[in-house]
Formats: sequence, C-alpha cells, structure tokens
Amino acid sequence: MKVAVIGGGPGGLYAAALLKRLDPAREITLWERNAPDDTFGFGVVLSDETLGGIEHADPVVHEALRRDFVRWDDIDIVHRGTAHRSGGHGFAALGRRRLLEILHTRCQALGVDIRFRTEAPPPDALSAAYDLVIAADGVHSTTREAYARAFGPRVSAHRCRYIWLAADFPFDAFRFEIAETEHGPMQLHGYPYAADASTVIVEMREEVWRAAGFEELEPAESIERCAKIFAEALRGRPLRSNKSTWTTFRTVVNDRWSHGNVVLLGDAAHTAHFSIGSGTKLAVEDALALAACLEEQPDVPRALAAYEDERRPVVASTQRAARASLEWFEDLTRYRAQPPRQFAFNLLTRSRRVTHDNLRLRDAHFTGAVEREFGCPPGTPPMFTPFRLRGLTLRNRVVVSPMDMYSAVDGVPGDFHLVHLGARALGGAGLVMTEMVCVSEEGRITPGCAGLYTGRQAGAWRRVTDFVHQQAPGTAIGVQLGHAGRKGSTRLMWEGMDEPLPTGNWPLLAASPLPYKPGSQAPRQLSRAQLTDVREQFTAAAWRAARAGFDLLELHCAHGYLLSGFLSPLTNHRTDAYGGSLEKRLRFPLEVFDAVRAVWPAERPMTVRISATDWAEGGTSGEDAVAIARAFTAHGADAIDVSTGQVVAEERPEFGRSYQTPFADRIRHEAGIPVIAVGAISSWDDVNSLILAGRTDLCALARPHLYDPHWTLHAAAEQGYDGPGVSWPAPYRAGSRRPQTGRTDAPKPRLTLGR
Repeated sequence: MKVAVIGGGPGGLYAAALLKRLDPAREITLWERNAPDDTFGFGVVLSDETLGGIEHADPVVHEALRRDFVRWDDIDIVHRGTAHRSGGHGFAALGRRRLLEILHTRCQALGVDIRFRTEAPPPDALSAAYDLVIAADGVHSTTREAYARAFGPRVSAHRCRYIWLAADFPFDAFRFEIAETEHGPMQLHGYPYAADASTVIVEMREEVWRAAGFEELEPAESIERCAKIFAEALRGRPLRSNKSTWTTFRTVVNDRWSHGNVVLLGDAAHTAHFSIGSGTKLAVEDALALAACLEEQPDVPRALAAYEDERRPVVASTQRAARASLEWFEDLTRYRAQPPRQFAFNLLTRSRRVTHDNLRLRDAHFTGAVEREFGCPPGTPPMFTPFRLRGLTLRNRVVVSPMDMYSAVDGVPGDFHLVHLGARALGGAGLVMTEMVCVSEEGRITPGCAGLYTGRQAGAWRRVTDFVHQQAPGTAIGVQLGHAGRKGSTRLMWEGMDEPLPTGNWPLLAASPLPYKPGSQAPRQLSRAQLTDVREQFTAAAWRAARAGFDLLELHCAHGYLLSGFLSPLTNHRTDAYGGSLEKRLRFPLEVFDAVRAVWPAERPMTVRISATDWAEGGTSGEDAVAIARAFTAHGADAIDVSTGQVVAEERPEFGRSYQTPFADRIRHEAGIPVIAVGAISSWDDVNSLILAGRTDLCALARPHLYDPHWTLHAAAEQGYDGPGVSWPAPYRAGSRRPQTGRTDAPKPRLTLGR
C-alpha cells in the first residue's frame, strides 16, 4: 500500500508512524511545508485515556512521551481578586515542539519518508498515485477546500480574540484568571508544559480587544501589555511568543470525512476549542482509529467508512463540550456578579463534562464549600434545597415536565391521567406538571388532548389534584394552559406526529395564515373579534384550573402553538398592531397573560414557557428571548420555563445533553429572572450541577420520568439523602434502599509469586 500524508502535525505524523509500524511494507510519504521545528503554540495537554491508547499502539512513543511529561492535579480560578483551588483533576503536558521531535524520530526510525519545507502535490494527483491520502493539513486545510462539495465543510468563527504565548517558569496548577479592566474582562489560561515553562493564552471578546487598543499595537507591544495586565499571575515576568498573533477560533465541522481514497484527520476534519485542550488529543485518537480500521477492514473504502462511524460520535460529543466551554468564556460577563466560589464551580463545570458528582469525588473539600455558600444544609444535595415561587414553596428543584399523553376522551382526563400524574407525584418531584391542557375544543392538538373548557373536564382534573395533595403531601401540581393554533387537528403522536387527521378535521386559527409544513392544514388569521374570544377562553380555563385545585399555572407560549406563533417573526407576518416589531408581536400573548393573571389567585404562581430559539434563520434570537422573558416578568410572571424550537418544521436543532440549558442560563443572568431549564437533562448529577452553578433555579425532566416514575426518590436514595427535600410515601418506605445485587466484593489476590 502506498500512503500519502499531507501535513506534519501530531495527527499526520502519528498516523504515518502507526501505519508503518503495523506494516513495514507500506510506502508512506509525508509532506510538511514548514521546517521541522516550526510550530504554533507551546504546550500540549493529553488525557490519560489518550495516553493509554498510545501505550497499547506504540510503547516506544509512549515511553518517550512519559519521560518528558509534566504532571499536576490542581486548577486555580482567580476572580475578583480571590483565588480558589480545586484538586484531583490530573493533567499531563509537554512542549509541542518536543512532541513533534518524538514523532519525527519515530517516523524516521520506521522508514517514513518525511519531506520538510515541501508543499504537497495537489490532492487529485496524490489520489491518483497513492492508495490512501490522509489530509492532516489543519484548520485551513487546502485538501478540504479542494473537495468542499464532497466533504461539506461548515466553518464558524467565534466572538473572542486570543493569542498563544509562553512564560519562562512553571505554573503549579492549571490557572484561569479573570482581569477586570476598564475595557471589559480579559482572561488568562495558563498551564506548565516543562520544568521551566508554561503556556499562557490571553483571550477576550472582540469588542474588548478593540477598545483596549490591541488592534493598533505592534506584536511586541501587545505581548508586553498582556504581561502587565496579568503581572501578578506571571510574578512580574515577561511573556514570549513564537510568531504569535491575535486570532479568532474557528469551529470546523464536515458532513463527510472521506472522498474516494482521501480522508480528513484532526483539525482538517473537526476542531475543538483550546479551553478543553482537545485539538491534539482528537488528532492522535483519529490516527489510532484510522490505523485500527485499516487493519480490521478488508479494503480502504470500508476502512474509511468504519473510521468515520467510530470517530464521529466521539468527536460530536467533544465538539458540543468544547462549544459550551468557549461560549462560557465568551459570555463570562454574565457570571461576574456570582460569589467567587460559585463562579469557580461554574467555570469548572462549564462544558458539562465535569459535574457536581465527579468534582465532589475529586475534591470534596472544595465542592462542600461551594454547597455551603449556596445554602445547602449538611448532607443535602443542591437538588433537594427548597425554592419559593410567590406563595408556593417547592420542597426540591425537580419538575416533572409537561408531556402530552393524547389519552383524553372529549378533553376529559380519565384514569390514565390519574395514574400517570399520581405516580409521578408519589415519585418525589417538587412539582408535577400536566400536559398542555387546551382552552377550547378547536384549540386541541389531537382528538386525544385534555381540556379545561367544560365543567366536566374541571371536575375530572379535581380528582387528580385531590389525589396528589392527599396521597403525596409536599408535592405541588401545576397546569399548563395552551391553544394548538396552526399545529392542531392532527393525529395522535404514535399514529403520525404533526400529520393531519385523515377525517374529522376542525378549522385552525393562527397569528398568520401559514401551514406548519407542506401537507398541513392552512389556518385562518385571527381577526380582532377572534383574538378577544381566544383571550376569554384562556381566562375561563384559568378560572376552572383554580377551582380544580392546581397550585401553579403555566401559560404555553412555546413550540409553535398559538401564542408562540405570535412571538416568532417566522410565524407572525401580521401588519396590524399584533405584528411587526417584537413589542407588537408580544402584545397578544401579554394580553392573554394579563387576563389569566387577573383571575388566577394572587398567592399562586404563574410561569410562562417560551421557545428561546426557533433553530432557524431569521427566527427568535437570544436577545429576543431575553426581552420576551423580561416582558412577561414585568407583567407578573414568577418564572420562565425556557424551552426551544418546534416552531417551524424546517428547524435544525443542535441536540445534545442538556442542550437547551444555555438559553435558560442566559435569561436567568441577563434578565434576573427565575428560570426552569429543560431539554435532555437526564441525571440527578446534571440537576445538581446546573443548580449549584447558578445556571437555573429548577430543572424539568420529561423522558426520565417516563422511564422511572420514582426518579426523584431514586435520586435521593442513590445519593444517600433522607431529608425534608423528598419524602417516601409510607407504603413505599421499605423500598427506599437500592435492592441488593450479585456479589462484587470477592477477595483480591494478595501475593504475586515469582517464577
């Protein structure tokens, strides 16, 4: 096999070395346009997981790396003049130049033909002449651009400027320091990579960079200015560069990683922000996977397909974490008012990879101090601290999210609803929410949707609330009121979600006469008289909800239903007083809110669910979401339930663990409003992390409560908690400990006898 490698960074070099080691008969040629010792940056951090893979694949490289690694455990966060240290993290780093030297030596010893200071031939020529072409030519990959139509690259620039520098002394910890300047906050990321040197990255928002005058400074002046700003962290020492310049980070994503016999590797295929230290790690792991797949598969096409199948989920997860991390630093201004210790916890958990539970295992002293500062009583996880909304005190921070069940008959909730909601109330959550309860017959999503537009329906709901209050004392139950708008008159979810009914359709109303998707029924635009009718339907339903005994009322202004349709510019094309500017688009939802608030008991709280983004170009922006939240709060909302999407059929959500929580986080900090976070929050560890970091006040979980109605009780048991934040129903107390399983504590060998 003849293999061409474009690019002499760590990924390209390691791929070449592995392929040659696995089969010495391979003819491998690597082109690197720079000299052997030309490199960007200074230090490289690798994880124990990556090092383990290297050790198994090539002990020679691993041993050379091991001799040069600098290791440390601590992270220092300096904020508002206060330093907090968290330990137990475990890092290993070495100089990038030394890493390249080790890989150069290994490649040359194995017989790889490395051509320094030489541009690679065009990829078409290489593809014709070689069996495999590995494009490891970096974030600005010319190979990727040459085959852009095949690879489908998407490159996103971000909002911070950064510069990669070094200091001639070793930090004794990974150091994050925030400098408050007259131009705005600037941050330092620093870590040791040798016995006498540290990497220092200085980063700040683009507008701060410009206001501080860095744009006009010569490189030497710029570096000197950075050293003065962070003089205390640097102990008064200067910084040095290696042709360093200010730049912006670019996130690279590709639809495909191979084209014919050409494959992308490392930054050419994907990038991950330096704040989680994963660029070199990902490139090295790519090389390991590619080499393994070439060994395991019978030919190159199947090997490249297997390589992408194996690596893409791992890379996607890392990129989600990296994006969360870089956005945290972009938006750190919103956290500046947090207490320093909570700020430090927030920073450490920013990517959602480090969580409350594993941080507690790494450094129980630090995490315990954060909990005490937050107000957690001894032995109480953050999720089991109480939270007050108006006259209602929730005993814990867990909410059973509204979930449409499509199981009502003529809008009347029946035995299914009693068992469904009753079971989850017995399961320990602080607040259990109904599904969206429709305010009129024509406001239903499906024929199976529950309502509150008749006295019979209200009576049936009273049966549910009575059960919750009597059998699950301490659990609150809330009702979510809504109107389907243009998304109504559809089939039950399991018969075809959002698909029109085959027969028996009813007319639809919406902000504008726009069908939800091709094939959907076209709604009529609400007239002024119909707006009044709908508002009165909400008012009547709220009055019935109060009589039915609900503790909290939520107004559904999300997911493309009627009120949401007024808020989004993609679904509201009106030219009257209810369309146009955001202020006008808010007008009708606020009129409905005011009418409902007027009849809802003053001591009972009201929340509003919104879609903070439409996940579509031209839709609701982050600024819009904050303004919408502020508007409802000004009218008396007690909290905002922050969801996203489902407004337009052509949306492109960025799914992932806790993927909607950043929107709640922004609204909470920028608008100063209590929020409920939703969206793929799946573990009690996630809940504790989000609450303690101050990113949300309450967490709403849906699917976990379908999987386990007693999710909150089990979360308490698994954490060894038995306090006032949760209560096992008397008949269930015998099950408050996890059942025993098979034995796992067999005696371990105590002696190893020599041969």
